[in-house]
Amino acid sequence: MEQKILAATLYLKNGVPVKGSDDLTPAGDLNFLAKSYNDGGIDKIFVFDLSSADEEHEKNLHTIKTLNRMIDIPTCGGGNVRRLEDIKKLLYAGCKQVIVNASRPYCFELADEGSSRFGNEKILVSVKNVDFIFKHKEVIKEKIHELLVMDAALLDSIDNLTDTQYVALCEENNQDCMLGILNRENSRGIYGSFLNDIDTNVMELKSSLSSRGIKMDNFEPALKWSDFRLNSDGMIPVITQDYRTAEVLMLAYMNEEAFHKTIKTGKMTYYSRSRSKLWIKGSVSGHIQYVKSLTADCDKDTILAKVSQVGNACHTGSYSCFFNEIVHKEYTEKNPLKVFEHEYDVIADRKANPKEGSYTNYLFDKGLDKILKKIGEEATEIVIAAKNPDPEEIKYEAADFLYHLMVLMAEKGLTWEDITQEISHR
Repeated sequence: MEQKILAATLYLKNGVPVKGSDDLTPAGDLNFLAKSYNDGGIDKIFVFDLSSADEEHEKNLHTIKTLNRMIDIPTCGGGNVRRLEDIKKLLYAGCKQVIVNASRPYCFELADEGSSRFGNEKILVSVKNVDFIFKHKEVIKEKIHELLVMDAALLDSIDNLTDTQYVALCEENNQDCMLGILNRENSRGIYGSFLNDIDTNVMELKSSLSSRGIKMDNFEPALKWSDFRLNSDGMIPVITQDYRTAEVLMLAYMNEEAFHKTIKTGKMTYYSRSRSKLWIKGSVSGHIQYVKSLTADCDKDTILAKVSQVGNACHTGSYSCFFNEIVHKEYTEKNPLKVFEHEYDVIADRKANPKEGSYTNYLFDKGLDKILKKIGEEATEIVIAAKNPDPEEIKYEAADFLYHLMVLMAEKGLTWEDITQEISHR
């Protein structure tokens, strides 16, 4: 059985999230919503541009690009998709797929054109009735990847007309209603307003649906609690680490109940020895730790948890609990990512806080054309160096080129995370 998905929906007006196409009330901070969906178990986000003018459309595209920089899960963009250029802009903004509206007279031609240009796996069609499917049932699967069904009452008719997969609207936060959709052979998943609510515990919902026979992307532990070697208190120590930076955040303990609750909810849950009770990290402060992975050591007497940390891990307000230095030996950092991030941070700081006599500030002051000229020169130097027998020359020229590239990145507001995320998606 193929995994089913739970999708959230994000509506954008004037560059900010709103509650719906018929309710333009602000829906909250984009950063907070993005992190909640990304880390809380949502599998995909449908993003709808509700713009009414070109300027607002561009603003919403910028927001979509910002959203895709912040999250790991795929987005599917829709709204105001009238031309091939609109499909291209959404894909270039980081969307994995684009939604074409079946109620528009140009829908099939546009879906066909988009499919031919970018591949049918990039194209979805949103339907509110079966007319589109009935007219194109012979070729629909060749042209589009999935349907976005906006009325669950259509599902019987759709199943009779096509075996194209779909994600369907589920209007009730009711598991019987969800199962009625998810158990259908052509169903890929559901979306609905309750999945947009950040108070919905998506991982817990997935666990419950999984127990009722639906294959979900939820945690299924490879080790049982009985597999661990516990301490004298019947607990296991947990070292918690930031999944992006590998920074160690804290050390705490789990008992069996905490372990199972962590697996079920996707939120780090510990046992507080000082208070003698279960402790869901962030339940009071909001500084939740969303689980990315749990790994046991060789003796199975310690767990390493990699998490997405909201806010700070330490009760003192520090991001990590480990900040009291005891001894320190100077060393040259050789981790490539840390070196690049450090150098980029220095360059970005020069841009924000100019320093007299700085070559970096000289480049920023001269502007984009000067930066581009230097990049061209350094690229040429790499080509020349590569023709020489000594590989050391390439090393020096490549370092110069990367420095000037980072200046350009800072000038244009790009980070190494933006670059590496783009590479990882290829």
